Amino acid sequence: MSIEHIGIIGGGIIGLALARWITQKRPGARVTVLEKEDAVARHQTGHNSGVVHAGLYYRPGSLKATLCRRGTALLREYCAERGLPFEQVGKVLVATGAEDAARLDEIERRAEANGVPGVRRLGPEGLREIEPHVQGVAGVHSPSTAITDFIAVAEALADDVRRSGGRIMLGAPVIGLRQDTDTAEVLTGDPRGERVRRSFDRVVVCGGLHSDRLARMAGAPDEPRIVPFRGQYHELAPGSRYLVRGLIYPVPDPRYPFLGVHLTRHVHGEVTAGPNAVLAAAREGYRLGDVLPGELADTLTSPGFWRLARRHWTMGAREMAISASTAVFARQARRLVPAITGANLRP
Repeated sequence: MSIEHIGIIGGGIIGLALARWITQKRPGARVTVLEKEDAVARHQTGHNSGVVHAGLYYRPGSLKATLCRRGTALLREYCAERGLPFEQVGKVLVATGAEDAARLDEIERRAEANGVPGVRRLGPEGLREIEPHVQGVAGVHSPSTAITDFIAVAEALADDVRRSGGRIMLGAPVIGLRQDTDTAEVLTGDPRGERVRRSFDRVVVCGGLHSDRLARMAGAPDEPRIVPFRGQYHELAPGSRYLVRGLIYPVPDPRYPFLGVHLTRHVHGEVTAGPNAVLAAAREGYRLGDVLPGELADTLTSPGFWRLARRHWTMGAREMAISASTAVFARQARRLVPAITGANLRP
């Protein structure tokens, strides 16, 4: 019997977790992960807030709810097994007015239906017992919401893949992808500018922000298309970190696709405020000056982007104003913790 050769495009946490699973469940298979950067977890996996969500918001029975609850349990077990940080610092949702407080009923109902442990409703005094510097009329506390270091998790997954006989090929961007009846051919570059053709029995695309492009290489249609948004954070100055014990979030407004500024403690001690969300001019546009005209044009010719813009243009304008001013950014954070000022924040 021939050995099955499986290629996985993308060395983020999804591609690496899949590669690990295959090497464990199908020990006869050859697994190769192709990653364009010189290290794993360089993009979405390494550019997030590090929060392990407990499943408060999601519609009961939905894939988001099911996978969040199952994934949280698996991640907690894995971090314990590998000695990785996993701290259940807890999260409070803070209602700053009557409209927010009314939404807490539905969040409580969903949390209970999703089996999120220990969730309870709080009044103003209860909020301050958990987060002394918060100001709100009501809240919900999720004590099991946790934080971790997703880069460390991804690096551990990559080590597991290698130990099980899989390969992690760094510096191997995919520039061509063709599928036949029995095989898939992948054309990659290398640091020397040479091209290498690789054949696999099957290929799984876990390419993050480039997944739609990779799918089109294999013959998929132009839509749907990924539209990149950049989340801008500020860090609390070290002398202000005491203002936040764990995770402090606003009550989500179901009318909008973005949550708004919130406060997050990280496993290495820093505390961030954010993110807001502004349109990015490149798929990997982590800074304001990161502009790739071709990728921006791809966004501006996307029908999905214009549908989003027509529906939420007022929120988009607000997010741009927050991005342009530290004082405005601080005002958003101050809705949750009144002691925060612009002097406490560093971009």
